[in-house]
Amino acid sequence: MTLFGGAALAWPWVVAAQDRVYRIGLFSSGAPVADNSPFGAALIRGLAQHGYALDKNFTFERRGAEAHVDRLPRFVEELVASKVDIIVALGYPTALAAKQGTTLPVVVYGAGDPVGTGLAANLARPGGNLTGISDASAEVTPKRMEILKQIAPRLRKVAMLWNADDLGMTLRYRASETGAQALGISVQALGVREPNDFDQAFAAMDRDMPDAILMVSDALTTLNRKRVFEFAAAHRLPAIYEFDFLVRDGGLMSYGPDSNESFARVAALVDRILKGANPAELPFEQPTRFRFVLNLKTAKSLGLEVPPTLLALADEVVE
Repeated sequence: MTLFGGAALAWPWVVAAQDRVYRIGLFSSGAPVADNSPFGAALIRGLAQHGYALDKNFTFERRGAEAHVDRLPRFVEELVASKVDIIVALGYPTALAAKQGTTLPVVVYGAGDPVGTGLAANLARPGGNLTGISDASAEVTPKRMEILKQIAPRLRKVAMLWNADDLGMTLRYRASETGAQALGISVQALGVREPNDFDQAFAAMDRDMPDAILMVSDALTTLNRKRVFEFAAAHRLPAIYEFDFLVRDGGLMSYGPDSNESFARVAALVDRILKGANPAELPFEQPTRFRFVLNLKTAKSLGLEVPPTLLALADEVVE
């Protein structure tokens, strides 16, 4: 009878735990993250590996600033008011706004170097309410330059486009610049802060034409990606990007972290925090799997000959 009574008392708690629906704030400085977007779909798949099903035991509360960073503090207030359990922040501006605006746990992706930007005290023990996936630009720049050289053997100068108002992307650009210069490649620095600045960047390249382009991806540059694609096409310039979805969208090629792996690890961090882990004690993790994606249709339109050795290296070929 005692055992039965104890089980009866425990049962309502078990039912409540099973019926719990977690609210996850999905916070972007670009467009609100859709379920079928590259990052949204990867996060949903990652959460499914830990038993979370969208609209069954978790829901998203979405906010996207469309590159208007002045909106971010208000969006943090809205997420807090909607009683989310945790925030997944994409990009440095959103991560900073969440760090400054709430004590809720935050898992960060795509925000650059968390120590260099001041988001975390150190990678091993972040020390605040944020953890997540850190940057790997310094490690991958040599590979990106090697790929560019295979398709453009005379590569001597690369134009780098980045959002100069985003500290995370500025540090990512600097790491890329250092890596390129170490390989004897000069860098044409083209920082942009708003959509109108792209015209100035294109004019600068017209005056002093580079041999290739590297676009550092954040909300601003991604929202203007088609303009970069069109400029590269008009001048038959090879360009390399950081994320593979940009190649499927018409870019020439990308080399960067595998989004599926990265968001599987984001999901694992979310799961640990929802189960009681303290983000201050969860190390920032670095990507370990990288993918090279090549768009053959774009290569042909640019009049570029893709060496068989480079084609063989591709993890995915878009035709």
